[in-house]
Amino acid sequence: MDAYERATRNTVEVVTEDELRSLISKPAKSVYAGYEPSGEIHLGHLVTVNKLIDLQAAGFDVIVLLADLHAFLNRKGTMERVRELADYNRQCFEGVGLRNVKYVLGSDLQLDRNYDLLVLQLSQQITLNRAMRSMDEVGRQMDHPTVSQMIYPLMQAADIAMLGVDAAVGGIDQRKIHMLAREHLINFGYPAPVCIHTPILNGLDGKKMSSSQGNYISIADSEDEIKKKCQKAFCPPEIVENPVLQIFQHHIFPRLLQVTVKRPEKFGDDRVFTSYSEIEQAYQKGEVHPLDLKRACGEGLIDILRPVREYIK
Repeated sequence: MDAYERATRNTVEVVTEDELRSLISKPAKSVYAGYEPSGEIHLGHLVTVNKLIDLQAAGFDVIVLLADLHAFLNRKGTMERVRELADYNRQCFEGVGLRNVKYVLGSDLQLDRNYDLLVLQLSQQITLNRAMRSMDEVGRQMDHPTVSQMIYPLMQAADIAMLGVDAAVGGIDQRKIHMLAREHLINFGYPAPVCIHTPILNGLDGKKMSSSQGNYISIADSEDEIKKKCQKAFCPPEIVENPVLQIFQHHIFPRLLQVTVKRPEKFGDDRVFTSYSEIEQAYQKGEVHPLDLKRACGEGLIDILRPVREYIK
């Protein structure tokens, strides 16, 4: 797998592909992703974490922004609380393998005169309607948005400029904010960042992943909890939007060289798969039963998450 293939696997969009190819050819290059400090780091967060690990392997210097001020503006808790969570989240990310990267606390970057001036300059160019639209996918309680939430996308653009990175990683829900950055940073002498977007995965019930619904797997879940959640997961015969197959594609196979689906001898005995495409094709043909697939999914997640639980003890 070459650097470009590694950088783009399991993504839904790169803006732009030509810019990324050019960037990969450079000896020095950097990328960042920002995370609002959260009480639980779950598989939804790890999609972009896995992509940062891919980009690190492709030769990028990686910066992780622990966005405490963004979380505060987006009604996620007091500054004291989100700073506590930022430290915990850093341990989680390191435990899952995101090491030898630079971690930056948002408030250490963002309470700076030059940073604040850039945010104010951006506020003169970006309309309120555009800022609101960019927050539709990521904002909390957007039926009644606050002024603080309109500052959020402007700050995210300023983050890219002030961190001095060449590229930004985020879920596809970050696209509108990233496009604001590409469009407006050039007006103040900063380059337009390459933007790498990952998919938003389904929750275990096949619906949108949500903390309130509890339809996710946290890295803090015990082995028994992971097994039980996987066994209860929605796993239709179809390939598209199948949450169990999504876990194999975006979490298990990027980290494990092979997966064994254990089956009784009367049902064909165990099968070993060395790529996601192999297991997807076998499932689509009916060669792997949903219960066996879910059991293998649980065992694979336990394997890749075990180092995290040991690291954060």
